Formats: sequence, structure tokens, C-alpha cells
Amino acid sequence: MAATRRLAAVMFTDTVDYTASTQTDEARALELLHSQKELIRPLLTAHHGREIKSTGDGFLVEFGSALKATQCAIAIQRQIHERNAQPGITPIRIRIGIHLGDVEERGADILGDAVNIAARVEPVAEAGGICLSGAVREQVWNKIPEKLEKLPSTPLKGLQAPTDIYRVLLPWTTWERPPASAGSSGLAVIPFANISPDPKDEYFADGLTEELITVLSHLRGLRVIARTSVMQYKSAPKPASQIGAELGVSWILEGSVRKAGNRLRIAAQLIDASSQGHAWASTYDRELDDVFAIQAEIAERVASSLKVQLLDADRHRLEKGRERSVEAYTLLLKGRYNLQRADKNSLEAAIEYFEEAIAQDPSYAAAYAGLSYTYSILGYLDIVDPSEAHPKAEKHARTALELDEGLAEAHVSLAVTFWAKYDFESREKELKRALELNPNLAQAHLLLADGWRLTGRWDDALKEVEKAVELDPRSVETAGDAGSSYLYCNQYDQAIQHLTDALEMDPRHALYLTNLGLAHIQKGSIEEGLAEVKRAAEMSSSPSFRDLAYAYVKAGLPEEARKLLASLLQSSSGNLSHSVSIGGVYAVLGEREKALDWLEKAYAERSGYLPSVATDFVFDNLRDEPRFHSLLKKMNLA
Repeated sequence: MAATRRLAAVMFTDTVDYTASTQTDEARALELLHSQKELIRPLLTAHHGREIKSTGDGFLVEFGSALKATQCAIAIQRQIHERNAQPGITPIRIRIGIHLGDVEERGADILGDAVNIAARVEPVAEAGGICLSGAVREQVWNKIPEKLEKLPSTPLKGLQAPTDIYRVLLPWTTWERPPASAGSSGLAVIPFANISPDPKDEYFADGLTEELITVLSHLRGLRVIARTSVMQYKSAPKPASQIGAELGVSWILEGSVRKAGNRLRIAAQLIDASSQGHAWASTYDRELDDVFAIQAEIAERVASSLKVQLLDADRHRLEKGRERSVEAYTLLLKGRYNLQRADKNSLEAAIEYFEEAIAQDPSYAAAYAGLSYTYSILGYLDIVDPSEAHPKAEKHARTALELDEGLAEAHVSLAVTFWAKYDFESREKELKRALELNPNLAQAHLLLADGWRLTGRWDDALKEVEKAVELDPRSVETAGDAGSSYLYCNQYDQAIQHLTDALEMDPRHALYLTNLGLAHIQKGSIEEGLAEVKRAAEMSSSPSFRDLAYAYVKAGLPEEARKLLASLLQSSSGNLSHSVSIGGVYAVLGEREKALDWLEKAYAERSGYLPSVATDFVFDNLRDEPRFHSLLKKMNLA
């Protein structure tokens, strides 16, 4: 039977922040959803709308005319507004999008571009608002009393060209014209310049930048670029328009910090990247103790300027920050500054600073989270015996969460500890909680992708990878980790693209050069790949011998792999990191029993890399071995 096609006005409704409200009070959220449906359904009938389906917290509705659909949407928002105005009522907040176009009927459902476009128009509307496509506007602009305002040209996800979108100016709402590039187009906080008399106060400017990124990342509906992508502009400043283009954002927050004794001067300005005009600029001359109040004021001004919502939970966190000891905060910044450098001396210094911050303020959850993450890195890199480092990391992460369950970074710190325990279910749970609290954490998206890749959820893993790249587009680590994820998900073209991006930013990054070589080998360019893996091994202080051995064997040079094996065996005594490498070389040489012996040794040592053997093609020769499957099972990766 041929499908029926017709012209229709398609309406989507959606409940704002429904997922977040279910996390806070599920029973109350479901009760409000029931009330909403009871209110909306009679209005759909009255305006001759056909409910196609409920979308969980909203509706897909078809109308015979654009005018009927628009009048119905206005009636819905009017009735909700009147309901919400009653005292003691928990407000219902929905948004509505409407498009006019061809639909195809399939059973009880409708399909087609009109449905897809309406679904993309709806999220552009604000809470309590209605947005119309240009096609709807042409039909209704002179037939309803409400005025329509054209929004800036809006690219919609999945559509090739920007779509004209208009919002209905409802009479009971005071509307202001939004900034030209507000909302989801994103914000980058450029490193605040240190203009203090003492150059050693650089840590304070960097720390303030990172704190502002963290605070602003909690604003609902605002994409905030991660620290690692913006720090490049510290040493190589560029015009706002160029930064906006490189990072894919429309707004730039920049400024300077001058710290002299106990006095603090912070200048901040919000810039429209396209016009390079200022939305606002402020200078704060305060005592050092007022640094938290300044952060809160800047966050509130950004939220107001970009028309994004500062929720009660966000305000509570900002207010809570004002109570913090400035001495402990300063020590926290010094700890984070050293943590980012990730070498032995810096990590040990980071621990000292975090511990001093805790001594100053025993309730400082962020300091405990930093301490936990530092111990995890020390254990993963085998700088500290993992059997000593990982229990300390878990202890400090749990203390951080006891002090502040709402601290996203503490959930990340706890999640990292579960890797060494091979508890990937708990790890995933903590990372998801971190992203509920702060969806802008690129690091959490990448860590979630790692776990899903190891457990076979490759499509889900790569979706998280792309989210991380969107949030952190100019980071060596994010681009390189993205490429590595694509490599071990067997998507070599994408791997090569991301790894090449990473190496353009840091040509001396041996790990990413190794993985680029492996991607070329997997694609069949063995000579090119071997050259890259060899070059990476030459530039690295701790080369990946198992990857180099794999490249040699693929190139028909097993004798070179055996030379590597002899060198590894000679230097393996007391070196925890060699067990997996030796197992890998034996695996590529086809000596499977010896390979498995060394992997079981690595399991006993709680090697940091060991879970990755689940998807590492270096170990492909072992995949039909019962002992290998037993090892994966012990790591919950069977």
C-alpha cells in the first residue's frame, strides 16, 4: 500500500530540564508531567490537532493549518502561564516549535523533513516560549495579534543550511532582543593575563581562569570550551574574531589579574567574537578575600548577557564558594597548576599543595578531589606502586563526595579509581553523574568513551568522543585521545584525521605519533606506518615496545621484534610497566603461552594499561585462547 503524503503543520512540545528534575525529585517530576498532559490534551482537541505520539516529556502533534497550530501553541502557553501564577504552585515550563511541510503517514506515525525540522526548531525556544519556522511565519504573521521576532540565522543540527526562525512575543512576557550570537553558540574563557608585580603569581591568574570555566560550565544551555583548548592563547594571543572561528564560539570572556599583597584587581570583559564589540566590561578592586564574590558576579553577568539560566543549584554553589578560605583556595590553585604538568616532581608538589589546602580547610572537597586524581595518575604511570596509590586515590575521592556530592570533579576522581579495580559499571555510573552535574566536562566524556570502547559499545564511545572534541577543539590531548579511540574502534580514516590534528599542535607527542603509525599500518600503508612508529620510539623516553614490535612483524621483520624482546627482558626486573609490553611482543611473535604468562603477571601487579588489551590489536593472536578470555573475565571485560 502506497504511503500517504500531505502538507501539515507539525508541532513539538518539550518539558524544560525534565531530566534534571527527575534526578532531584522523580515523583514530583512525574506528577507535573501528568498535570501538563491533562492541561494540553484538551487544547489540542479544541484546535483540531492530532496527537501523533507522546515523546515522554512532550508531544508530537499534526495540524491541518499553520494558523491552527500557532493558535494552539499560544493557548497552551497562556494556560500554563495562568496556572503558574497561582500561589504555591510548582511551575510547568515547556517550549514549543512548529514547522510547515510535507509529511508521510506510516501507520499511526508521520515521517519526513517537516517532522525533523520541527524537532530542531523546538529546542531554540526558551522556557515558556514558542518558535516558528519561516514557512509558518509566512502563513500567520498577519493573522494573529502577537508580534513575531526573527532570530539570528540559526544552523540546526543535521540540516545543511541555516533556517529562518521566529519567536512569538507573548504579551505576558517581557522580551529582550538576545545578543547576536547568544546561547548554544558557545563561550571561551581566554586565560586571564597576569600583570602582578611578582611573576610567580601566574598560578593565580591561571587558577582564576580555570575556576571561571568551571563555574560557567554549570550554566544550563551554555557550551563552554575546556581549559586545555583555551590555554594556547596564553602564549599566542589572537583577535577575538579569530579565536571565535578556531574554537567555534560566538563569545569571548577575557581579562587580567593584578595581585599585590592582599589587594586584588580583576578586569573582565565579554566580547562578541563576530563584531568584536563589548557586551560589558568591569573592573573589580577588592581584597583578596573577595575573589569568590568576584567569580560569582562575573558568572551572573555572563548568564544575564547570554540569556542562559542560572539555576538555584548554581547560585547555591556560587554562594557556598564565597565562604571558602582564601588561603586554602590559593593552595588549591597551586596544586592544580602542578597537576597539569604530570611529571614526577610536579605531581609530588601537587600532593603537597592539596594536603596543605586540606590542612587549612578540612572541608575543602575540591582539594580532596585533586589529591585523589593525583594519586591515580601516580599509580597509572607506575611512579608510585599502584597497590599503594589506588587505595589512597579512592579514599580521598570518597571524602570529597562526602563533603560535596554535587562536585562533578569529585565524581570523575572516584570514577578513575575504578579502572584499577576493573569495576567498569561503577566507573560509568560516576562519570554519568559527573556529566549530569557539568555536561561541559570534556575529560569525563573521554573517560566514558574509554570504558564503553573496552566493553564493546563502540558507537556510544565515539559519540562521547565527538562531544569531547566539540567542547575541547584545540586540545592536543583531546584530539589525540579522540584519534586513539577511533584507532581501537577500527575506524582508521577518522583516527588519522584526529591524530594528525594533535600532531600539528604538538609534533613531539610520541604516543600520538605511534598511534598515527599504527593507523597507517592498519590501513595497509605499512612502510609509512613503521617509519612513524620508529620515529616516535626514538623521541620518547619510554617508547611503546609492543607497538614497535607489532610494526616490525607487520613489515616482515620479526628479527627486529626479537631484539626488542631481549632488551625488555633484560630491563624488566623491578619495572612494573614492562609486563604488558613483554606480553605484547610475545603475542605478535606468536608465542602465546609466554604472552599469557606475562599478562597474568601484569594482572597481579594491577598494571594500569592491562584493561586496554581488550581492544588492542597487538593481542589479536590471543583472542581464541581460553586463558585470555579468563583474564578478560577477571577484569569484567569478557
